[in-house]
Amino acid sequence: MTERHPHEPSPFPPAGARLARPLRALAVGAALGGVLLGAAAPASAAAPGATAPAAVRAPAPATVTVTGNGRATAAPDLAVLSVAVEVTRKTAKEAMAAQETAAKALVDALHTEGVADRDIRTESLSLSPVYAQSTGGENKVTGYQAGQGFSVKVRDIDRAGRVIGAVNDATGDAGRVNGVVFDVADPTALRTTAREAAHRDAHDKAAQHARLSGRRLGRLVSLTEGESVRPGPGTLPAAAADGGAPVPLAPGEIEEHVTVTAVYELE
Repeated sequence: MTERHPHEPSPFPPAGARLARPLRALAVGAALGGVLLGAAAPASAAAPGATAPAAVRAPAPATVTVTGNGRATAAPDLAVLSVAVEVTRKTAKEAMAAQETAAKALVDALHTEGVADRDIRTESLSLSPVYAQSTGGENKVTGYQAGQGFSVKVRDIDRAGRVIGAVNDATGDAGRVNGVVFDVADPTALRTTAREAAHRDAHDKAAQHARLSGRRLGRLVSLTEGESVRPGPGTLPAAAADGGAPVPLAPGEIEEHVTVTAVYELE
């Protein structure tokens, strides 16, 4: 056996060093393994360009569409008269002057009967030639006709017949009464009642359809209101009265009609 000099390094590392070296190797391997694992993790994700599965949509709920009708009636409190004057003279100037005189007499009679200026409105004003055919077949101007029409609101309908009589008395042969329409001055309450009735009608119809279908009536999806209609009793034909006597009138009843279209879900 060769004798080693005391200061010559030993060819074998100390025991502690021999143990430390494998530990460092394990640490490096573990670190590399972590890198490899970390790099391999995204491999489990979806490949680039792959399409994700589409979300499943719930089917659209069944619906029912119905039309509701509502009506409401009330006694009229307003009469709207259509009155006019019409005259014929040889010249246009004379016709217009006569029309102006007759129109003034008509308006004065309305004022006497308590009709306010705000309730008197000119609806038409006209001047046109009057033709006659000669023996030779030619049309010849024989005069001119002038006229003016008025819309008159009578807010006390019990006086409407009296107002018509006064107009006829004041205008004589030039006076014309073309008709009368009865109405309500403020239709708000009447329309509200008709709308409520239309809404109830639509709901009742939808509930019946749901029951017949073996379903339950769900929420209201949409509601559309149509144009409100208030036809009234119509107009009376032209009438005449002698000596300002009241003309008998029958106001009848005013009706408001509202239509709605409703869409409900069925559960």
